Amino acid sequence: MSSLTVWDQVLSRIEDQVGKHSFSTWFKPTALLRDGGESLSIRVPNPLFVEWLPKHYSVGLAEGMRDVGRPDVKLVFVPDGAGAEKPLPEPDYAPEIVRAPSRQAAVSEEESPQPQRAGSLIPRYTFDTFIVGPSNQFAHAACRAVAETPSRSYNPLFIHGGVGLGKTHLMHAIGHYVVQHHPGLVLTYISSERFMNEMINAVRFDRILDFRSRYRSVDVLLVDDIQFVSGKEGTQNEFFHTFNALHDAQKQIVISSDRPPNEIPALEERLRSRFEWGLIADIQVPDVETKAAILKRKAEEEGVPLSNDVAMFMASRIKSNVRELEGSLIRLIAYSSLTTKPLTIELAQDVLKNVIDHDEKAVTIEQIQKHVADYYHLKLHELKSRNNSKSVAMPRQVAMYVCKSLTHASLPEIGRSFGGKHHSTVIHSIKKVEEMRKKSGDFDKQVANLIGSIK
Repeated sequence: MSSLTVWDQVLSRIEDQVGKHSFSTWFKPTALLRDGGESLSIRVPNPLFVEWLPKHYSVGLAEGMRDVGRPDVKLVFVPDGAGAEKPLPEPDYAPEIVRAPSRQAAVSEEESPQPQRAGSLIPRYTFDTFIVGPSNQFAHAACRAVAETPSRSYNPLFIHGGVGLGKTHLMHAIGHYVVQHHPGLVLTYISSERFMNEMINAVRFDRILDFRSRYRSVDVLLVDDIQFVSGKEGTQNEFFHTFNALHDAQKQIVISSDRPPNEIPALEERLRSRFEWGLIADIQVPDVETKAAILKRKAEEEGVPLSNDVAMFMASRIKSNVRELEGSLIRLIAYSSLTTKPLTIELAQDVLKNVIDHDEKAVTIEQIQKHVADYYHLKLHELKSRNNSKSVAMPRQVAMYVCKSLTHASLPEIGRSFGGKHHSTVIHSIKKVEEMRKKSGDFDKQVANLIGSIK
């Protein structure tokens, strides 16, 4: 039997959503104080946490409580030193009243499946709060066009880009705009993983007709992270027919992924071709100016002044994605608030030292191999094996090319790291990737994004 508390289980789900730095700052110092059945008392370090957690992480907490089967339980945050025996204050946060997307897949007999509307959407993810820059301008414009005239601009719209670059923000922004300006349209936002789970449960409980009716009768369907249907034949087949039904009825479909359709492994060709029917828009890593603007906007939302110097310092020194960048800012604001120290470059250097040092550490061959293997859905040992099938050989060539680009390792050293390959094999791989980058714009972007995300 598992020794994890219900709060530990909630934390394990939240950690994947908020990023390691935000998790370390806001969730790691917490602990379950008491499980009262109808409420959970959570010990937090100080009163700031009591205000901060429900304000900034209500959606994630609500999802976590639903995932562990306690959707109706209230969370009560108790600051350290308040005393466990004192009467608990009125809960500052009640998960059941937060209208967040539920991942609970089971469909009860009494439930009549209805598409979600605004309740599924994160309130702060709107077009007004999205910072536009050269890296996302095209994707932003495409999303605005689709939101303003659903099914009459680009159908389907396929958005792709790395983790934490704004795909989900744009998906939710479309949803908010449609709900506000096209109230007569029925809209559903869902992740591909939840689509799969609901389909499995619909089959299990003999509700597949209800399931199909639910998703084939909407006017706007937003599907996030479609790459997770990779290799899942049953889900792909069901989504194929859902796609066809909606497209034939001239209903709007918007899909997001961490890569373009032609790079999603184990994706059926008939689905791949349909994803390419409309418009494909990519989001790249933002430049320093855009990241600084994002930080300024985030600070404004928190009601905290952030100077241009501090914003530019953070934007230029923290190389990770936007999600991690915002997490670092929240950590800095919290520290400034607790210590009453002003937000200066010196404070940022001190508080974010571990983040900055981590980002500035030299990239290793092992890090590149793991990153490339994850990107191409391979096992690490496959990159080092003698397997020369195209599905392994091409990623191995890319990995060798990136090793040469980002490390000071010699050709023989790179070869040895890939299962003892001769340095001539490394040279061939590098030349091959260089030629492919010149011939294919999509492949060139793929490699550039890989390098950018590893840096």
